[in-house]
Amino acid sequence: MTSPPLAARLGIPSGPLFFPVTAFGPDGSVALDVYRAHVRAGVEGGAAAVFACCGTGEFHALTPEEFQACVRAAVEAADGRVPVVAGAGYGTALAVRFARLARDAGADGLLAMPPYLVVAGQQGLLRHYRELAAATSLPIVVYQRDNAVFTPGTVVALARTDGVIGFKDGLGDLDLMQRIVSAVRTEGQGDFLYFNGLPTAEQTQLAYRGIGIALYSSAVFCFAPEIALAFHKALASGDDPTAHRLLDGFYRPFVELRAQGGGYAVSLVKAGVRLRGLDVGEVRPPLHEPAEDHVTQLARLIDRGRTLLREGM
Repeated sequence: MTSPPLAARLGIPSGPLFFPVTAFGPDGSVALDVYRAHVRAGVEGGAAAVFACCGTGEFHALTPEEFQACVRAAVEAADGRVPVVAGAGYGTALAVRFARLARDAGADGLLAMPPYLVVAGQQGLLRHYRELAAATSLPIVVYQRDNAVFTPGTVVALARTDGVIGFKDGLGDLDLMQRIVSAVRTEGQGDFLYFNGLPTAEQTQLAYRGIGIALYSSAVFCFAPEIALAFHKALASGDDPTAHRLLDGFYRPFVELRAQGGGYAVSLVKAGVRLRGLDVGEVRPPLHEPAEDHVTQLARLIDRGRTLLREGM
């Protein structure tokens, strides 16, 4: 039986979107068995999709061969239960190469990350993503952040591009996002998907929900799935008191802790996974491990989040 198209599978937010960390062994090599276990636990725990080898998965630090091996492992662990979307980035030629590696590994789609380093104009950005879309059969979600920031007109053009199914925002400019959503809707592309892709997206998801964006990435799901699931359920049911309780008692303090170190959006998440008993190893350079005191604070914060869940029962 053929699976439904990726857009249809992602369009109903049945659970958090899972961005697994990439597991490394003591010698620094990719630990595929541990990675499979991590992905499998997330799928069985209620994730709606797996986004493999993206930002939280240290895409920047993986060789093409490691990337393909990890994507294949994620596909094996998901076993068709949820879609697997793989990262693709750098310049156009390398993005196309990663897209083909992901396709051959069995991925269902791509998260197209910003081009490497350069600050390009709208014409160049559009050409980059259109060439990527033309070179692969995998559906693509374009990721806005850092040096890839789009005007509403460019997003309209992307939405009209065969193979581009969605737009993930990691910039956080709600005025711009409202204008993008409005422009795309006005041009008749009402089935285009939007994602809140900010670090710890739960912190801003009430605001994104207000402009019609229901899908969001959840790094917290990696290490505190019960908290992430409870927040997702609260949003889906309109239970704002529960959402506010978790925002005030867990998510805001976590965001403030994350801000204590560069790269903590990845390394602190990875530390959280280790705290839960799965040894996924350390981050690769140029990222660095969080300070011991910050890991201790994270452990206390996870306990606080669980307490909040019990208090709300």
